Amino acid sequence: MAIIYGTQRCVCEWSYSSALQTANPFRDIDLDVVFTHENGQTWSIPAFWSGGQTWRIRFGPPLAGRYAFYTVCSNPKDNGLHGQTGELIVTAYEGDHPLYQHGPVRASADQHRFAYEDGTPFFWLADTWWMGFTKRLTWPGDFQTLAADRIAKGFTAVQIVAGMYPDMDWYDERGANEAGFPYDKELTCINPAWYDMADLKVQYMVHAGLMPCIVGCWGYFLSWIGIERMKKHWRYVIARWGAYPVVWCLAGEGTMPYYLTKTPEQDAIFQQEGWTEMGRYVRTADAMHRMITIHAGGNGIGRDNVNDDSVLDFDLLQTGHSGYDSIQNTVKIITSQVVREPAKVVIDGEVNYEGFLYGNYDEVQRLAFYACMLSGAAGHTYGANGIWQVNTREQPYGPSPHGNTWGNRPWDEAMHLPGSGQLGMGKRLLERYRWWEFQAHQEWVNPAATVENPWLHYAAGIPGEVRVIYMYGQTWGRKVRVQGVEPNVQYRAFFKNTCTGQEYPLGDVVPEADGNWLIPQQPEVHDWLLVLEKA
Repeated sequence: MAIIYGTQRCVCEWSYSSALQTANPFRDIDLDVVFTHENGQTWSIPAFWSGGQTWRIRFGPPLAGRYAFYTVCSNPKDNGLHGQTGELIVTAYEGDHPLYQHGPVRASADQHRFAYEDGTPFFWLADTWWMGFTKRLTWPGDFQTLAADRIAKGFTAVQIVAGMYPDMDWYDERGANEAGFPYDKELTCINPAWYDMADLKVQYMVHAGLMPCIVGCWGYFLSWIGIERMKKHWRYVIARWGAYPVVWCLAGEGTMPYYLTKTPEQDAIFQQEGWTEMGRYVRTADAMHRMITIHAGGNGIGRDNVNDDSVLDFDLLQTGHSGYDSIQNTVKIITSQVVREPAKVVIDGEVNYEGFLYGNYDEVQRLAFYACMLSGAAGHTYGANGIWQVNTREQPYGPSPHGNTWGNRPWDEAMHLPGSGQLGMGKRLLERYRWWEFQAHQEWVNPAATVENPWLHYAAGIPGEVRVIYMYGQTWGRKVRVQGVEPNVQYRAFFKNTCTGQEYPLGDVVPEADGNWLIPQQPEVHDWLLVLEKA
């Protein structure tokens, strides 16, 4: 009987050797390891084929204590894989890494925010590295450089696709990593070496404090390989990475058909039904119960990409890339989804990549961020043109299947576009307060943004404690007021420059007799934050 030692929530890993030869182990063999804690709880964890005769198991034990375990192989005659037993002895985690210290990220009880397992709030500020597993983002140099930049700016998560990418046909050379492709060309046999390379990047993200949001594939791959093979794929992804503190995204643009398909309507219907079934499968296959979402295609609402939104833990939106023109759709969708029943945590998973198409630079990044955050979103997802597709100076990504090239700015230049740092500053400002208790209060500012005119001002906060107002649109020569200041609360106010972070104290707030306070003129003509704090 094997005895293994490990640490609570950290990955424990070991291997088994098959006693039999199998032509396609990935397709023909399933191996599970069943763990039973001393308190009686059990977890059935899939193992993964890692090449040759070797299978590996990864388990992130949720509890300290002793576990008994045994293996179950779909071929019980393989005595190298079936019927192996052992004991896992786990000590409590005592470090300060938030993804291990506080436990996995979950939706809060009211389904409006994210929190770690112990209740500590989690602020989702994600970056978009769709093709980050390709060799164009080299390991270790490029990958670690980008991760360090994002950590320094305050990002907490990364959206990244598990090898079957958007904007390319299958087996396009641009989708390879140092070990080739994740599957053979027919998508029938997996390439463990591809995942070995991807492991290095997943492990580094977690080590650095970035929670991976693993996108299983782009949505149209379901039409190409079918439900059963997609289940095999997801089982393998869960076995590889489910022991880490990750989030699952069933697919990117779940209901979007392949760009050049001849049957787009049929494909979209099949994908919506299929991803619903896949959501149920992932829920069952992942005993660690990592959060599940799907990135929106179609109308931009993630939960509408499945037929049963109970298979999702949160709603991942996509609201447009047309700069100012996308803000109206963004506000419309955000405000409708945060009040939709049954309630779900809402995140805009794709909006206005910086440097993409028209007018998508730092000002629009700030407008989208604050419009979402002050309207009830639980966080925000940033993207930069050049990073999502990993352009390099020597090898820009080039055209998509439809012939368009989205832009050739290299990733290491896009990394320094100012919007990413300005969103990080916004996150740090909100984190001064109990931001997870914030609620939208558009009645606090006049004039206020609406769905019909979203290019104005947004207000949110905690009554009697703090008000955060994002001021957008023309304010010179126009009176803008804070409304309904509580008569028994003394506030102090300051402006914060959304571009530089510089703060300008305004002193005590002295409202008029009707409880309204005329906001002073901002130091410069651009968008600003106004903060009222209880003195």
